Amino acid sequence: MKYENQIIQGDALEVLKTIESNSIDSCITSPPYYGLRDYGVEGQLGLERTYSEYITRLCVIFEEVKRVLKTGGTIWVNIGDSYSNQKVGNTETRIHKKAVQDTFKKEKQDIQEKSLLQIPARFSIEMSRRGWILRNEIIWYKPSCMPASVTDRFTVDFEKIFFFVKNKNYYFEQQLEPYTEPMNRWGGNKLKATGESMWDTGTGQTTYRDRDMRPNPEGRNMRCVWEINPKPNPLAHFATYPEELIETPIKAGCPEGGIILDPFMGSGTTGWVAKKLNRKYLGIELNPEYIKIANDRLCQDILLLL
Repeated sequence: MKYENQIIQGDALEVLKTIESNSIDSCITSPPYYGLRDYGVEGQLGLERTYSEYITRLCVIFEEVKRVLKTGGTIWVNIGDSYSNQKVGNTETRIHKKAVQDTFKKEKQDIQEKSLLQIPARFSIEMSRRGWILRNEIIWYKPSCMPASVTDRFTVDFEKIFFFVKNKNYYFEQQLEPYTEPMNRWGGNKLKATGESMWDTGTGQTTYRDRDMRPNPEGRNMRCVWEINPKPNPLAHFATYPEELIETPIKAGCPEGGIILDPFMGSGTTGWVAKKLNRKYLGIELNPEYIKIANDRLCQDILLLL
């Protein structure tokens, strides 16, 4: 593949159109969230006039992702929510910040001010409507989330990750996690059908079969709530997810030696973890400053693996 282990500068949709069909094993990404930040780059995602325009634009990009995915391909999308009429933060210039917020004010929204826009739910529903198969909705729980200054609602300490597949038959490597609770309820790992019961009403049944309550000594099938702390980011990028968050999607959704796509590469976390886990990567990033950060980071970190 001509773009193997590279980060391509440009608009995600336009760059994707240059990638050959059925060439990518998995896509793991976190697109810019709606209305939260202005990265100071023309054409960036997230500053659309309405949330519906944002979701439509995002889903059109993922339709092109579907084309480049292999038949058994998987995608994992980390996406956060926004509040109606909230201010846009982290802008490069005051002039641009005012222009963006004036655009939001002029556009009539159908959601009351201060209400959650429910971006993740709307996104997942639209993706399903467009033919994606939604296999899991994963909760990224952040025990040490950033404190919020609000006093009229609860602090949000989680984000969502959506696990979609292109077809009914797809690549997936089961992931196990340690057992967390003792088996005292059943008296151990084995349940024997004796027909006897410890309850007065006698609920034991001879029709029950002997059961191995923990058939896999290595652990149980991984659950959908992942407790992972955000990590401090010394790089000049505001929204990096922790490496630990995408290790499981990479192991589960992409075979060793396969190639992982991130159409919103940012500071290069997806590429770095992919290389660490013996996968290849292809990144797309609109901001040339972030590409330099990502490439410098990948070069330094890859040396540490040698």
